[in-house]
Amino acid sequence: MRGGEKVLEVFCELYPLADVYTLFYEPQKVSPLIRSMRIHEHPLAKRLAVTRRHYRYLLPFMPRMIESFKIKNYDLVISTSHCVAKGIVAQPPETPHICYCFTPMRYIWDKYDDYFGNKWKLSSWMMPMFRKGLQEWDVETAVRVGHFVTTSNYVRDRIREHYLREALVVPAPVDCDRFADTERLPEDFFLIVSALEPYKRIDVAIDAFRELRWPLKIAGTGSQMRRLKRRAPRNVEFLGWVSDEELASLYSRARAVVFPADEDFGIVPLEAAASGCPVIAYRHGGALETVIEGKTGIFFDEQTPAALIEAVRDFAEEKFDNEELRAHARLYDRPVFKQRVGDLIRDVARLPNPAAPEPPAE
Repeated sequence: MRGGEKVLEVFCELYPLADVYTLFYEPQKVSPLIRSMRIHEHPLAKRLAVTRRHYRYLLPFMPRMIESFKIKNYDLVISTSHCVAKGIVAQPPETPHICYCFTPMRYIWDKYDDYFGNKWKLSSWMMPMFRKGLQEWDVETAVRVGHFVTTSNYVRDRIREHYLREALVVPAPVDCDRFADTERLPEDFFLIVSALEPYKRIDVAIDAFRELRWPLKIAGTGSQMRRLKRRAPRNVEFLGWVSDEELASLYSRARAVVFPADEDFGIVPLEAAASGCPVIAYRHGGALETVIEGKTGIFFDEQTPAALIEAVRDFAEEKFDNEELRAHARLYDRPVFKQRVGDLIRDVARLPNPAAPEPPAE
């Protein structure tokens, strides 16, 4: 249940009778709202349950998998895509298709070296055979989308670069209500909330806190868990997956959230702000649109332990106002997103906005 799933939840609220098509589906890992939908998992994943846990190895075959779905006679298709979902084939071809694109496929474009730069991994030997074909497919299938919507200006620029298409920006939602009741009572630790994937650069934070010797808690799971645990000193604690309640508590008690990734949007800084917690963020990417320097956090300029160490040492928690932080997060609150994206669908697909208030009775 990360940022992409939070966006999907809003679409489920807008269209509770819709069909949901997905390549892989693990019911126990998503919210009750998503589980309540009529979900169609790809037949291959159904037959071979092991693929759900090791789906990354099927990346070269995902374009054909997504195209194999039979999507016929719908009033509207909405894809939420960071990989291949935008390539869905709808019949008839004139069916309105709105893609909420979290990013062009990062594994084959700007983050390729982060994922496949390790020459000792089998996947790094194999991917050069598939990369060009995946890039060509990614570009060619952009024409199947009627309208692109995305989460930040940073991603909009990449959509323009790779697909030669324009996109409307509607920032992803933050569920401020989840954090509104938490009292800000900071303790003596810093916090990372992140998927443990290569491009998140958790290694930079681990190396920095090895020298700082201050407590660092890391909430999240991912493919890099074992490698990062081997690298970490004693003052770094891995919490694994945490519930919504635990996450709200962590944000309210952390001195600051450390955000070392070059992110497409970065919902974590806004969740932290909703809890009154400031952020120490890498000055790049989506964080430049969600973190206000000196108001909701501070920046460091390079993805290096030395730069992060300097920022952490310069950080002064008393400079930040809890209410100012929470007010900033409310600009991205879930009802705001729901109304905006509903209005957009109304405007571009000429379908009613289910989030719109009922007109007054005459």
